[in-house]
Amino acid sequence: MKLRNSSILFSGPVFDIEQFDAEIGDRGWHTFQVIRHPGGVGILPLHADGTVTLIRQARPAIAAPLLELPAGRLGAGESPKECGRRELLEETGLVARDLYPLGFIHPSPGVFDEVVHLFAATGLTQNHPMPEDDELIEPVRLPLAEALQMAKDGRISDAKTIAALFRTEAHYR
Repeated sequence: MKLRNSSILFSGPVFDIEQFDAEIGDRGWHTFQVIRHPGGVGILPLHADGTVTLIRQARPAIAAPLLELPAGRLGAGESPKECGRRELLEETGLVARDLYPLGFIHPSPGVFDEVVHLFAATGLTQNHPMPEDDELIEPVRLPLAEALQMAKDGRISDAKTIAALFRTEAHYR
């Protein structure tokens, strides 16, 4: 795909907004705005007893809390595994012996270039959570089967959480 006339419309601490023209096959040049994001990581903590730890987190963008897996933004120079271990500890107090890759997702490729790397975490030990000042988080431990049912019936609506749950189910089936 050919691009031209790129400019940054907004630059912020979490993301930038870029505008550019893209040539779309034989349909000509069209203007797009894309949110440029450094990417993130989502971690599904799997306990030995068949339960998972999710978090209930306030989400101001939708003015509601969501039940989702621990996740966060990649820091500059940080690997997805390092980010996953950091976010898991910050948001749940859990420390994982092992992280297993579950692939990645593009949460909203029509407007974001964000890539979210997904992992399952096992060999868990409990420590103390250390949420950031702007995070209101409640860890919620429930059976994996119940979390999967919640993803199926819409009680869990967060895309990265749904993807991680179903990829974990497929992996361990």
